[in-house]
Amino acid sequence: QVQLVESGGGLVQPGGSLRLSCAPSGSGVTIGTMAWYRQAPGKQRELVAEITSGGSTTYADSVKGRFTISRDNAKLTVYLQMNSVEHGDTAAYYCYADMAQMLRPGIYGLSTGYWGQGTQVTVSS
Repeated sequence: QVQLVESGGGLVQPGGSLRLSCAPSGSGVTIGTMAWYRQAPGKQRELVAEITSGGSTTYADSVKGRFTISRDNAKLTVYLQMNSVEHGDTAAYYCYADMAQMLRPGIYGLSTGYWGQGTQVTVSS
């Protein structure tokens, strides 16, 4: 079973930068929209940024101008570049992707939403 694997979280000082990465654990998949969500303690999970297979992007108002989502389709990887981080960015960050698994060469199953296990980002001095 293919899973999404995130990396890049950690501790960062206010005003600093961090880059998150996410990719499927195996091959033989095709990926549509990819996104990053986050969830702070006691709060609901919220969309941070989203990127379609064609490269169109959407951002939460709170991160516009500071975060950049991008993807490398050849590597099936999505990135979240986080700049000028603030205390309010502290949360567990989750990768999301619409993926379809290859049934046989050139034939894919139905697309389904997959979540990563989450990576913690803590902004603190």
